[in-house]
Amino acid sequence: MDSVINKLTEIEQTASAIVAHAEAEKEKLDREYEEKRKVFDLRMEEETKARIEKIQEGLEHDKENLLTGQENTSRELIASLQKEYEEKHTLYAEDILKRITEV
Repeated sequence: MDSVINKLTEIEQTASAIVAHAEAEKEKLDREYEEKRKVFDLRMEEETKARIEKIQEGLEHDKENLLTGQENTSRELIASLQKEYEEKHTLYAEDILKRITEV
């Protein structure tokens, strides 16, 4: 009977050792997983930040190009109107005077 009890005690101790080892391995794996997750999160954050900055730079460049184009178009329109005024201001003045005096 003592041998059965000794065997059962031995089995229980072995089982306890296996469980303790499994728990230690689980904690080790949990720490490794957490560290890998932190590294992954940092890398993703850096990549996302870099992508956002690249997109913002592209948008800023597009905005500058658009504003430059609009500015050039406005200058051309103003120059065109100024030229037309210089060439035809006498005709415009005569037309205005004619309309005023016809009434």
